Amino acid sequence: MASSDSQPRFGQSVKGLLSDKVGSCSGDVIALTRQVLKGSRSQELLSQAARNMVIQEDAILHSEDSLRKMSIITTHLQYQQEAIQKNVENSRNLQDQLKHLLK
Repeated sequence: MASSDSQPRFGQSVKGLLSDKVGSCSGDVIALTRQVLKGSRSQELLSQAARNMVIQEDAILHSEDSLRKMSIITTHLQYQQEAIQKNVENSRNLQDQLKHLLK
């Protein structure tokens, strides 16, 4: 009889151990799933950051190009200003010459 009494106890203890193991594995699967989801979210954030960086690089390149063009325009405007100033001086000299001729 001792063997028949120990048989249900052994079965119950095995079932208990198996139940504990299944619970532990379930917890591990849940933790793994959470970690995978965190990794997926991290990947999404990294991808978004990379896209934003590309957009910023394009904006910077466009700004550099615009500054270069503005620098060229500024140089041309300075040349035109110098030419206008020379023409104004020449016209004053011509006016003075005309005044002397008309006297």
